[in-house]
Amino acid sequence: MKQLDRAEISASTLYIVPTPIGNLGDITQRALTVLAGVDLVAAEDTRHTGLLLQHFAINARLFALHDHNEQQKADVLLAKLQEGQSIALVSDAGTPLINDPGYHLVRRCREAGVRVVPLPGACAAIAALSAAGLPSDRFCYEGFLPAKSKGRCDALRALSEEPRTLVFYESTHRLLDTLQDMETVWGAARYVVLARELTKTWESLYGAPVGELLAWVREDENRRKGEMVLIVEGHKADEEALPAEALRTLALLQAELPLKKAAALTAEIHGVKKNALYKYALAQQEE
Repeated sequence: MKQLDRAEISASTLYIVPTPIGNLGDITQRALTVLAGVDLVAAEDTRHTGLLLQHFAINARLFALHDHNEQQKADVLLAKLQEGQSIALVSDAGTPLINDPGYHLVRRCREAGVRVVPLPGACAAIAALSAAGLPSDRFCYEGFLPAKSKGRCDALRALSEEPRTLVFYESTHRLLDTLQDMETVWGAARYVVLARELTKTWESLYGAPVGELLAWVREDENRRKGEMVLIVEGHKADEEALPAEALRTLALLQAELPLKKAAALTAEIHGVKKNALYKYALAQQEE
């Protein structure tokens, strides 16, 4: 492929360029045009990006920008942008900044008034969500959970009543532990879709209640290899259940007021049924 036209590239502009998460055919023509035309490509791993550029016969200057040097190098790149250079930011795969470096550079550019142009493209989280068969009108992206079990369980407990579909990334060596903690914290019935090796030869999507999914993954070591996304159904509230915040308010008011008055005020504050609160409080007293 010959070098592409520079005409579409603007000076003093940072381009956010998604790259394929597996299938090289997923790169866009616009991404190729930008990578071929900019003055500099800031890459998470210059060797990895070098192979990608070589595949598309693009000869570009590379600059290493990764988690360990980004805060120090962001100002270097900002200075180049302010001098009139154009820069493309790429990660090893997918859309930069989505669990990849780039935040500090983009933030510095925005603060300095340097133009930042995002290109649409590959993103494992969105690809997995689109095929999971779970509600996608509202979702919550959580990235990677903490590596240690206590921190992971604390994070899962904090999300226990989150009604939106949850999206996580997970690594091969932590998948079993994460699914086990999900079962422990949320119960075996919570539905989870494991999307593995998206766009690659061994791509697979498998969904089941987390207890069943855990058993399925344990059956075959290959089922826990590769790049993975977990899509989890949101918490389904029991329509008869009283909100935790309402119960806390009721308990505080009961300490100062007669039960009927406490229930009435709580119902007005939280928009729940007064009789349900009253019956709940009576049952607690009987216990």
